[in-house]
Amino acid sequence: MATTPAAQTSTATAPTAAPPAARVERWQRFRTNRDKALASPHGWLTLTSFQWLGDSPAAVDLAPGLWSTDAKGTTAFLTAVPSDGLTLVETGGKVDGTVSAVLADEESLMWVRYGGPDGDQVVVELAMRGGRYAIRTRDAASPVFTDFDGVPTYPYNPDWEVTGRFEPYPEPVDVPIGTANPLVDGVHRSVGEVVFRLPGSSHEFRLQAEEEKLGALTVTFHDETNGDTTDDWRKLAVPRPRPDGSVVLDFNRAINYPSAFTPYGTCPMPVKNNSLDVRVEAGEKQPYPA
Repeated sequence: MATTPAAQTSTATAPTAAPPAARVERWQRFRTNRDKALASPHGWLTLTSFQWLGDSPAAVDLAPGLWSTDAKGTTAFLTAVPSDGLTLVETGGKVDGTVSAVLADEESLMWVRYGGPDGDQVVVELAMRGGRYAIRTRDAASPVFTDFDGVPTYPYNPDWEVTGRFEPYPEPVDVPIGTANPLVDGVHRSVGEVVFRLPGSSHEFRLQAEEEKLGALTVTFHDETNGDTTDDWRKLAVPRPRPDGSVVLDFNRAINYPSAFTPYGTCPMPVKNNSLDVRVEAGEKQPYPA
């Protein structure tokens, strides 16, 4: 975390006794849509395993068939018989014999499904992570999914909506990072820094940002609530910078990565300096408080 004179940025709103109703309504719609997205069929809440594939056909936990890669790890294979009950997600065709798939690093494929009255209770996702193939099972009967009743959050507070500026790099910089899985390395493609101040702090913060669709940004960050009321790290979507470079960061919309809900995620950690030395008491809390 670097600090510079505080006068260069300012908060977007002054402290108020009660937030405007329109802002609260927008935040509530955001929360409703967020919880609906998490509760989608075979979404993140249904993950029940993460398993690496070897270069010889072998059985895996929680899924029928024999799974493997070629010797070079470039292609994934699945061998099954009709009695295994596996069907291809894309076509619905039964797997009878050997099928294969090729993915680039960080790609995923909802490959086959099985189980339940309609044969679709479990979806097996094929993933390429860190140059290796793995599978993840997504079970619609997982208690994490069936018992989900929304993510706990801090109450909406307008003081946590602040204005800053985006300082782009001349070229993107790839920064090696860890992930929620200690066996999987990641890369953060930093396109610049978001510079801002927060309530209760006398200095500026600089967070490295990644670019998303249509020029929007994502910042992944630590803060002093991590491990107490919030997960080990969170992320915040930042709308596309304005023509003058200004950006709005609404920490009321800070959300958890999937790894907060399941041990089978490979979610990226923040880059080294993306740490805030304040308690960001806004946004999502730990989904399963102690």
